Amino acid sequence: MTVMDREDERVLLARLRAGDTGAFDEVYDAYRARVFAFLLRMTRSRTLAEDLLDETWFRLVRHAPNLLADTRLGPWLFTVARNLYWSYRRDSMVEESSVPDMLSLWPSGSAWPSPFDLAAASVLERRIERALSHLSPQFREVLLLVGHEGLTPADAAAVCGVTAEAMRQRLSRARAALADKLRETPAVAALKKGYAT
Repeated sequence: MTVMDREDERVLLARLRAGDTGAFDEVYDAYRARVFAFLLRMTRSRTLAEDLLDETWFRLVRHAPNLLADTRLGPWLFTVARNLYWSYRRDSMVEESSVPDMLSLWPSGSAWPSPFDLAAASVLERRIERALSHLSPQFREVLLLVGHEGLTPADAAAVCGVTAEAMRQRLSRARAALADKLRETPAVAALKKGYAT
């Protein structure tokens, strides 16, 4: 993850607001992979993540002339992507249990990981990804925004539309829930699942 220098971001934003297509290309290059990875982990569907990503870029093009001069591009893009995800969830009443349990938490160079890449992934990485996929979407988004994307809790609060205090509490609860999931061994999880049915 590369953090854009604030002054460079202001210059880029001014160019973007003026309709400079080269500025759009630079923003796209800087944030495409990050926003896509966020959406992929939230939706757990490559096709849906791609659709929401396209809509995120469309909204940037449409709203670029009206962005405020002090707009921070990363938080703005993540806010749009997040809102599109939650709108989709509300509109379609997605059944999350019907999607695969695991995607790679760390991006790979290829569109789909090869069998070798999957086999070579570390045990911890797989455990984290599995635990993350079993968290509620609210906890998953907080951990992805702060823990993976490197947004400050204040920026993540703005993205999620909550107060800084609510974000602090949500982040604390999300970390605790992730830790609980990581402590669970596969045998314990199977027992819990067996008792639940």
